[in-house]
Amino acid sequence: MGSWLARMLERKPPMVVAVALANKMARGIWAMLTRKEDYRGPVLIGA
Repeated sequence: MGSWLARMLERKPPMVVAVALANKMARGIWAMLTRKEDYRGPVLIGA
């Protein structure tokens, strides 16, 4: 419910959210490739 995606969908049209999500994913992939790092999952705080 409190995810980035859910919050965006509450405020923006679905197609705008789709483009924003694609942009966010592309930036993450680019950063991993340029730094030669593996994917690290999100860190849960206060679980």
